[in-house]
Amino acid sequence: MSTSIHKFTKLITLTLTPVIFAACSAVPEKPVGADEVRDKLIQLQSDSELASRAQLAIQEAELAVRAAETPILPEDMDLGRHLVYMADRKVDTAMYRAQTRLLEDQRKMLTEQRANARLDSRTREVEDLQRQLEALNAKKTDRGLVITLGDILFDTGKDTLKGGAISHLAELATFLNEHKERTVIIEGHTDNVGSENYNLGLSQRRANSVMTYLVRRGIAPNRIVAYGKGENFPISDNESAVGRQQNRRVEVIISNPEP
Repeated sequence: MSTSIHKFTKLITLTLTPVIFAACSAVPEKPVGADEVRDKLIQLQSDSELASRAQLAIQEAELAVRAAETPILPEDMDLGRHLVYMADRKVDTAMYRAQTRLLEDQRKMLTEQRANARLDSRTREVEDLQRQLEALNAKKTDRGLVITLGDILFDTGKDTLKGGAISHLAELATFLNEHKERTVIIEGHTDNVGSENYNLGLSQRRANSVMTYLVRRGIAPNRIVAYGKGENFPISDNESAVGRQQNRRVEVIISNPEP
């Protein structure tokens, strides 16, 4: 009887030993894919522009990746795959949020840069305009910008432009070519020496001479109107040589820009 029991015990021992050994030899392992998810997260964390824009989402992704990296027994691999999947989703979510905010910030910065560029451009335009007006000695009035050209343009009693007049009119032509939205009125004026009809005709011819020069310099004729005012609008008395000299003039009125 004792012999039979001994044999049975030995048989049970031999049968269970491999099972017990196999159970004892099972080692927890990191789930497949956990390393790849960690690499994705490291790449995101290493990009300072992205990492700074989704800090909370990255923290959540870090916790999920740590959970996915936890070694588990072979029989729990389904759980491991689920943890890896969830960690991967968390990393993708953090990446999406970071990229979205980066694009939003870049768009805002680009908008500000464009606004600043327009402001700088407008400032330069205003500064250039101011310099041009100073060069032309233009005065701002309700009628527009008024440029008074004295008797430097013509010899006494003549309507042909003098050689020295070209430099003065060249600046005017340059201004008008750069500001095509503006129109021009040219008014010729004389002193009271001679008859009224003669002075009226002379002032018209002088205004026409200035208009002809501007047209030759590329100013469209439909932007220019020339009038002869004769002696009827003096700006000084005609009793002195100085006063008569001041009255002999051509006034150029440049329209104000539309508001």
